[in-house]
Amino acid sequence: MAKRDYYEILGISKGATAAEIKKAYRKKAIEFHPDKNPDDKSAEGKFKEAAEAYEILSDDNKKARYDQFGHQAFENGGGGGGGFGGGGMNMDDIFSQFGDIFGGGGGGFSGFGGGGGGQRRVKGSNLRIRVKLTLEEIANGVEKRIKVKRKVQAEGTTYKTCSTCNGSGQVTRIANTILGRMQTAAPCNVCGGAGQTIDKKPADADAQGLKVAEETVTIKIPAGVVDGMQLKVSGKGNEAPGHGISGDLLVAIEEADHDTLQREGDNLHYDMYISLPDAVLGTSKEIDTVTGKVRIKVEAGVQSGKILRLRGKGIPSINGYGKGDLLVHVNVWTPKTLNKEQKDFFENMRDDDHFSPKPESSDKSFFEKVKDMFS
Repeated sequence: MAKRDYYEILGISKGATAAEIKKAYRKKAIEFHPDKNPDDKSAEGKFKEAAEAYEILSDDNKKARYDQFGHQAFENGGGGGGGFGGGGMNMDDIFSQFGDIFGGGGGGFSGFGGGGGGQRRVKGSNLRIRVKLTLEEIANGVEKRIKVKRKVQAEGTTYKTCSTCNGSGQVTRIANTILGRMQTAAPCNVCGGAGQTIDKKPADADAQGLKVAEETVTIKIPAGVVDGMQLKVSGKGNEAPGHGISGDLLVAIEEADHDTLQREGDNLHYDMYISLPDAVLGTSKEIDTVTGKVRIKVEAGVQSGKILRLRGKGIPSINGYGKGDLLVHVNVWTPKTLNKEQKDFFENMRDDDHFSPKPESSDKSFFEKVKDMFS
């Protein structure tokens, strides 16, 4: 099922300010909050959907990527979009990450460990890798199996309730102020708010009970990605101590240079060189495309600089709006050295009417050709 537009989910326009986005999300979150809609799976789904939309639109960088590429900017070809991994969104994530929206942890609601700012689930750190792709892989989409070294909980590690906060994840402090005695709560500095500490761990584990292990991760990369785009594989970053939430694997796309093709957005460019006799008499040439070689016909009398457009032979749009074109630039190769017979032939042709330039209306200027390329 296709994802709904994030702006539509929050009921706002693309020009909405940060304050308007936050206000719209709070309204939706309160309307569909699980405490107000007990046992209502539809409301829970809309609550998660609104949180996912806000997580993207409240971040300037993510919002810009979404405005340019849509949902596919955050997908790995089958995984979820947004910062929570779509359907795998966890309620604890929502309350811990958007506590300020609800007025300090839950906005007066009680459920899912978010209300009142009690024990929180620790999240592991994210990992970042770069994946280099050929133009062919970008054009067709590809599934990569990458070996990743990530921290996982060491076998035999056990935890116990934190003695400092008694498992609450918070410590209370009382301070004397001009307004009287005030009580404040802050995450426990011993357990980091997790409510538990290491009880036992094997010798090869670190202070948090984690060790580095190598894992092969499958990454589905959709067609049309661009250099510098970042995809996310949810839950494949470092694990968190105490059975917390695993971080994410962030995959930066790097585009490898092609031997004969140059990319420009969704279009591709190919420089085709032909001899003077081929330009005069016409020919056919085999050229590279991202789906294999194709043979194209070159008409007799072709002019150097002519652009042949092969529609749909470019890169698929990341938004799914069709494909770009392959633009073949014809370059007539002029020989630099000639023998006497060849020189005599061209000397005889120098004043021949057939060799005199006679540009027609169809022979566009350089600037007109450039204009056509971007139209």
